[in-house]
Amino acid sequence: MSLDNLLWLAGIVTEVAVVGLLLYRRIWRKLPVFCVYCAWDLFSNIGAYAVRRFFPHSYFTAYLVEIALDSALEFSVLIELAWSVLRPFRSFLPRGALLVIGGAVAAVGAAIWPFVTIPGLAGMPFKVHFLAQLQETASILRILFFLGLAGCSQLLSIGWRDRELQVATGLGFYSLFSLAVEVLHTHQKMGPQYNYLNRVVVASYLISLLYWAFSFAQEEAERREFTPQMQSFLLAVAGTARTTRAGMDKSAAQKPKSGEQ
Repeated sequence: MSLDNLLWLAGIVTEVAVVGLLLYRRIWRKLPVFCVYCAWDLFSNIGAYAVRRFFPHSYFTAYLVEIALDSALEFSVLIELAWSVLRPFRSFLPRGALLVIGGAVAAVGAAIWPFVTIPGLAGMPFKVHFLAQLQETASILRILFFLGLAGCSQLLSIGWRDRELQVATGLGFYSLFSLAVEVLHTHQKMGPQYNYLNRVVVASYLISLLYWAFSFAQEEAERREFTPQMQSFLLAVAGTARTTRAGMDKSAAQKPKSGEQ
């Protein structure tokens, strides 16, 4: 059996274990989008192998579709993780807080986008360049999210036994290798060494899967309360948001209706 097939088979087996643990531990109740992402990744990898084996001419198109869907799901996972971290304080947050979180994640991604350049794809079609840039932007976004979550873990009162940080750690580890390989690809030509680096990315994702399997096999730690500093900060943000919304509602109510003098 070739090394590529061995890595693929090991990934499939580990993904099955991860999905099984997500169901067994009922993590799908807390992180449903992440569970959908893991299930999608399992079936997409099986489908990609089948397409490459039986429909090789369609593999490139299937791969581009997979990248687009992967990026969308991973973006949704980051929003879900941020929302889940705030779970102990949700009752104090204003309506629409989830949309604000989604907008903040999207804004960071939009800020990263212009700085992502892939010179090795200069002569490729637009859709190839766009999806490659999307993939690299998503990798940077996942790394920044992990670093931010880990750096603020004390304020957020989360640790390595909390599911949110476990998921972010796996995504951040895999994304770090994926980004490094993407950068190296831009400075090399197609050849055997190109595939060697791709195997490094696959191996890094396999390590992330093994980490998730080990983590999800353990009981989750009981969630702690936020620190007083974090509670004060969130209360201030929530109060400002409510005041702003009340002012906007009052202005809207004072506007004369259409046709009134």
